[in-house]
Amino acid sequence: MKVAKFGGSSVASAAQFEKVAKIVMEDAERKVIVVSAPGKRFKEDIKMTDMLISLAEEVKTGGDITEPLRRVVDRYASIANELGLDSSILDRIEHDVKELIRSLHNEEPTRLLDAIKASGEDNNAKLMAAYLNQLGIEAHYVNPKEAGIFVTDEPGNARVLPESYKKIWKLRERTGVLVVPGFFGYSLEGKIVTFSRGGSDITGSILAAGVKAELYENFTDVDSIYSVNPMIVPNPNEIKELTYREMRELSYAGFSVFHDEALEPVYKLGIPVCVKNTNNPQAAGTYIVAKRNYHDSPVVGIASDDGFCNIHVDKYLMNREIGFGRKLLHILEDEGISYEHTPSGIDNISVIIRENQFDQEVEQRVFDRIQKELEVDNVYVERGLALVMVVGEGMNQSVGIAAKATEAFARANVNLEMINQGSSEVSMMFGVKADGVEKAVKALYNVYFNELMTISYSNI
Repeated sequence: MKVAKFGGSSVASAAQFEKVAKIVMEDAERKVIVVSAPGKRFKEDIKMTDMLISLAEEVKTGGDITEPLRRVVDRYASIANELGLDSSILDRIEHDVKELIRSLHNEEPTRLLDAIKASGEDNNAKLMAAYLNQLGIEAHYVNPKEAGIFVTDEPGNARVLPESYKKIWKLRERTGVLVVPGFFGYSLEGKIVTFSRGGSDITGSILAAGVKAELYENFTDVDSIYSVNPMIVPNPNEIKELTYREMRELSYAGFSVFHDEALEPVYKLGIPVCVKNTNNPQAAGTYIVAKRNYHDSPVVGIASDDGFCNIHVDKYLMNREIGFGRKLLHILEDEGISYEHTPSGIDNISVIIRENQFDQEVEQRVFDRIQKELEVDNVYVERGLALVMVVGEGMNQSVGIAAKATEAFARANVNLEMINQGSSEVSMMFGVKADGVEKAVKALYNVYFNELMTISYSNI
């Protein structure tokens, strides 16, 4: 049994529905299909999720929902009519959205938004099931509650509950192709709760783990995962195979092809993932696996992300002061600030955080507390940082990887603000000014993928 998830671009139009149906029919083992809400059909188009957010805003403020509701229904109608589906399916979708609004209009805003956003995937799954049946394929729309996807009651950030997997296993007893909407589950109290961004990836992974699939296929709009962002480096190297840990590192650092949280359920069971292209299903795609041959490519990818800042704290003999780091992080916790990294020396420590958490007002409060409670020598913030990560599990068995990175930065005339390497040596992280991040990434790509690498390997 295989689980196949189709992203927003894969189900954005009638033509894309036809491609999905062909892919499903080509492999009888594709028994569980997960669909996203319709994505963009062209560059200037509006995603279904964005239309639903606008609808939710009108509901929340008591505005006129006639026009935003019409846009939502019309988008589904453009797919259904072109596919020649019976009009009853559109009547059902419009009724379900109206009923959802009627039942939830007095709910708190986060609950209302979650439920209305989730309807994008939910109604697209109904359309897909109807279309597959029209083609003569036995297909069944399966609501996440019916499938057994129960989650924590955290709107916009749900986590699957362990007891879900026993319920999901029973899907193996069902006949035909099961079409499940992605992005959301149900709390134990029966409330609709969505996952974080890219949540359809998470749904697919949960279902793959629950039915113990032999493969989880994640269909998107690219032939494979690339070793670097194609917007920065044209025609980059394709990654044929990478590990769960490598994908996790790359996703965290800016790769948007696959949601990093989605790996957890399949990682625990060792279920391989294949990222494939709906528009070119014959392409081999990229496999995400537990282990790979590192010697051919110790570095698998380079990722970057901006919007960071660095809180730098100096105090003489800091290393002698028990609990200093805990107290510093506790101050940030009190302000509701999550941190990304904490590189440190014997007398200093840096805390890397997302810059959008740290406006001038928060900065003043945090600095006042650090000075007063920790009695530091100096504290300041460095804004406008980007993080660049070089990722590869083979780096710890290869000599010269770090040297090539610093050489690349020197060639590109990019100043390094920070260097950090975890003990696992899956990745090396570099902090640079945001305006130099593209030069840094291009320089790294050149030394790792364009030049002949003369690296000695040692068995460690």
